[in-house]
Amino acid sequence: FIWDDDGHVVTNFHVIAQAESAVIRTADGQEYPAELIGTAPDQDLAVLRIDAPIGALTPLSIGTSNDLRVGQSALAIGNPFGLDHTLTTGVISALDREMQAMSGRTIFGVIQTDAAINPGNSGGPLLDSAGRLIGVNTAIESPSGAYAGIGFAVPVDTVKCIVPQLIRHGRAP
Repeated sequence: FIWDDDGHVVTNFHVIAQAESAVIRTADGQEYPAELIGTAPDQDLAVLRIDAPIGALTPLSIGTSNDLRVGQSALAIGNPFGLDHTLTTGVISALDREMQAMSGRTIFGVIQTDAAINPGNSGGPLLDSAGRLIGVNTAIESPSGAYAGIGFAVPVDTVKCIVPQLIRHGRAP
């Protein structure tokens, strides 16, 4: 998803970890080659950058995750199974979950949602009912590998801390 007017795009580290190149397709169908700016494997976050014309990008409104409540509406956007621009709805099911990043480190404070998150939703935004970013869709818990009602998102307060460091330094401490 678009982070800012400078063309920074946020996704999960596991989405781009094995990529040799990337192309970002925006909602209007435009495609832009993406440059890798930085990665934070321990938080499963990555920042890419695209060079789009001024005014062509609309960054998401950034919310907060420190005041989320169980039962609050949650909207997950992604491309599950290659189906572009999909929106699913649900609620915040639990807060302060833990999950393991690809690096083996634990990500703390993870949001659990029952909004359908499937393979292909990774790196997409989890929004509140006002359309503000509250998390980055990251993983599912499923014996079959498909939606089972338990999805996880990196909380936006973590994202707000890590992404500026990735933009400035290419890595997070």
